Amino acid sequence: MADHSHPARPAVLGQNQYGKAENRVVKITRDGATHHVKDLNVSVSLSGDMEEVHYSGSNAHVLPTDTTKNTVYAFAKQYGIESAEQFGIHLARHFVTSQEPIRRARIRIEEYAWQRIETSGEGAHSFVREGRETRLAQITYDGGTWEVVSGLKDLVVMNSTDSEFWGYVKDKYTTLPEAHDRILATEVSGRWRFNWTEDAREMPDWEKSYEQIRKHLLQAFADTYSLSLQQTLYEMGARIIEHRDEIDEVRFSLPNKHHFLVDLEPFGLKNDNEVYLAADRPYGLIEATVLRDGCEARIPVDLTNL
Repeated sequence: MADHSHPARPAVLGQNQYGKAENRVVKITRDGATHHVKDLNVSVSLSGDMEEVHYSGSNAHVLPTDTTKNTVYAFAKQYGIESAEQFGIHLARHFVTSQEPIRRARIRIEEYAWQRIETSGEGAHSFVREGRETRLAQITYDGGTWEVVSGLKDLVVMNSTDSEFWGYVKDKYTTLPEAHDRILATEVSGRWRFNWTEDAREMPDWEKSYEQIRKHLLQAFADTYSLSLQQTLYEMGARIIEHRDEIDEVRFSLPNKHHFLVDLEPFGLKNDNEVYLAADRPYGLIEATVLRDGCEARIPVDLTNL
C-alpha cells in the first residue's frame, strides 16, 4: 500500500478525534431491598495514530465506536459506578493502555440525580428524578497525566433582595435606571479543575468534593451582598478555592436572568418591589475564571465546547 502519511496535496490533517457520544447508562445497585441509582450520559473521544484512516481509509488502527459503547456498559457491570469521575477514569485508562494507537482518551459525563421516594412498604426502590442541576465531569488521560474537570449546569438560583446595580458608565444610549434593591437571578454553569494529575497521588473523594463545592458556591451566592453579578461570581469561585484544597481553578458562566419591575401605575396600583416580569432574553452574560494564586488557567474560555 502506498504511504499516504504525507500526501502530496495542499491539505494536511490536523487535530482529530473520534468515539461514541451520549451513551446513556443507568446502573442499579441492589443492597438487599434497598436500591441505588446512578444515571449517566457518557461520551468517549479517542485520538492518537489516526492519520492513515483519514488519508487512505485503512481502519487498521481504529477501535470501532460500537466497541467503545459496549465497553461503557460492560464497565458499568464490571466496576460499578462509584462516581462519574471514577467511572471516567476506569474508561480512559482502559482505552489508552489497551490500544497502542490510542494515545489520548477524553471521557465526558453528565449525571442526572434521582431522589428516593419514602414509602411505607418494604424495601426502598422507588425514585423521582430530581429537578436539580446536571452534574458534569470530564476526564482526560494521555497514558501518564490525568486532567479531571468537574462541574454543573442548569443550577438556577435567585436572591430576592440584597442586590444593587448603580454607578455604571452612562452614555447617550443608556436608559437603564439605577437599582438599589433588585432581584439577582442566574443559571449557574460552572467547571472546576482538580490538582490531582498522577496515579502516584491519592485521589480526591469525588462524591464528597462535588457536594462540598456545590454547598460553598451556593452559600457564597446567598451570603454576598451584591453590587454586581461579577462580584458574586468572584466570591463563589474564591470560596471554593479557599475551602477546597483539591481545586486550583474555577470557571463560571452566569447569565443574568433579568427581572424587571412591572409598571402598575396605569391601574392605580403601587408596585413596591413585588411584581416582576421575568425576561428570558436578551440576557447579560457574565463569565470569569478564578484561580489559586500561582496556578495557570486551563479550563477553556468557551464552556460550550468543554
